[in-house]
Amino acid sequence: MKVEKISELTTNRLSVYLRCLNELLAEGKRTVSSDKLAERFHLNSAQIRKDLACFGEFGVRGVGYYVEDLRDHLQKILGLDKNHRVGIIGAGRLGTALADYYGFTQTNFDVVALFDNDKGKIGQRIGDVDVFAFKNFAKVAKKDKIDVAVIAVPAQFAQSVLEEVTKSGIKAVMNFAPTPLRVHDGVKLKTIDLTISLESLSYFLSHVNNINGNN
Repeated sequence: MKVEKISELTTNRLSVYLRCLNELLAEGKRTVSSDKLAERFHLNSAQIRKDLACFGEFGVRGVGYYVEDLRDHLQKILGLDKNHRVGIIGAGRLGTALADYYGFTQTNFDVVALFDNDKGKIGQRIGDVDVFAFKNFAKVAKKDKIDVAVIAVPAQFAQSVLEEVTKSGIKAVMNFAPTPLRVHDGVKLKTIDLTISLESLSYFLSHVNNINGNN
């Protein structure tokens, strides 16, 4: 199996399955079938079986899946059997909110540093995270073993920030700046554009209103 043959949609669904399995484990469930998993969490049983088949055979005839074993397999597939250290570039409202996000405490992702160019922010501490000068990103990233970078800067600075992050050797980047970025081969970039999501909702509302108005 080659990684590039597995779509991002598939890995996104694996993350959903993992959350479902964690919930079942918390309830003390030991086994679950794909049909029961789909019924309980409003998923597609055929899609579950197809996705898991990309990585091996996990089900047992007459039993289904052993919840804990499947959870462990999915964690390894997603690389969540080891911790990832995150550096956030941009100590504005979004960056500081992400650094202080409670949800990270329940994952394998640790925010270990914030970066900014504002001298008034450098040296401050947001929760348990120190703010460093961005010009020292490569040095801090190496010292703190950062392997994931999050870009939370204004759109006009995002590309130059990505270039510096890439030069430091970081291979995984999440971008919150509302602009398309050019990325080098070997670097995985995931962009979260809140405006696009809101515009999609606006489209839905517009059409719902048009339909209702015609009735």
